[in-house]
Amino acid sequence: MKRKVLSALLCISLVASTLVGCGSTKTEEKAETETAESVAETVAEEATAEAEAAVGEKESYTFGYTCMDGTNPFFVILEQTIRDRVEANGDTLITTDPANDVSLQITQIEDMISQGIDAIFLNPAEAEGILPALDELKAAGIPIINFDTEVADLSYVASYAGSDNYNAGKVCGEDLVAKCPDGGDIIILDSPTMNSIVDRTNGFLDAIEGKGFNIVAQQDAKGNLETAMGITEDLLQAHGDVVAIFGGNDPTALGALAAANAAGITDCKIYGVDGSPDIKAELASGTSLIEGTGAQSPISIANTSVDIMYKLLSGEKVDERYPVETFLITEDNVAEYGTDGWQ
Repeated sequence: MKRKVLSALLCISLVASTLVGCGSTKTEEKAETETAESVAETVAEEATAEAEAAVGEKESYTFGYTCMDGTNPFFVILEQTIRDRVEANGDTLITTDPANDVSLQITQIEDMISQGIDAIFLNPAEAEGILPALDELKAAGIPIINFDTEVADLSYVASYAGSDNYNAGKVCGEDLVAKCPDGGDIIILDSPTMNSIVDRTNGFLDAIEGKGFNIVAQQDAKGNLETAMGITEDLLQAHGDVVAIFGGNDPTALGALAAANAAGITDCKIYGVDGSPDIKAELASGTSLIEGTGAQSPISIANTSVDIMYKLLSGEKVDERYPVETFLITEDNVAEYGTDGWQ
């Protein structure tokens, strides 16, 4: 469309210069100027009509998608939900998986920029570490919908959609306080580079503050099952009498569960955050050390993100953030949510 308008302006300039420049008298010059103006008006009207028609045409978009860990079940269903919505609209989704490596994520985003994406759905592997990629997206004029985990500087993004992560940790802490009124030793498996897990951990800590709990270890499990299992195996050798373990997400909690089972621990309450089918199956069994999960809905986050994206691209005003509800799932209410899929 820009090329058409530029061509129209060039035509106006050529017509005007040709007709005005070759006159020999004032009368002739006046007539020729009026003719040039008439032609210019006609060309301008045609260009305007073409521009308005172009605006009214349906556009086809190519979106980028990146998340911290594409193998995490939470992000698997989230990506699939976004893909289904985008493709149903006749658009394209390019998906990448940096496997929790922010350097790789930056490289993958650079590749998507070179492929000509119109906008991107982005979940950072590291809140601070991703900033160089955000600079490149900004320079390329590519709008960002940030989801699930906030980037360190929200001024880069058009909007954020994600769970109330603080509350997701807080409800776990409140449940622990109610079930262990005398307090006790606990282990926390967090991930300082992931803002979502930082918020959950803060919510959990605030809920148990002053309630007699002693944190014997707080380590970075990187939101990963295998890492959490290895760390917990070591920690339980020194702290086998802990009353609870809090994991920043469900894979971390499942890693802690595997380590506790291997160590023969029979009396320890393990909490996660996600509300994944695997965790809900543990809760439904009635025999697991998994005590609860601060549940969120990747399906709701995905649908909210897509809604925001299309509003933005249609020129509508969007809010800075769209919080998605979180809540506690335990053995007592897991039947309400089922174990076959996400809520």
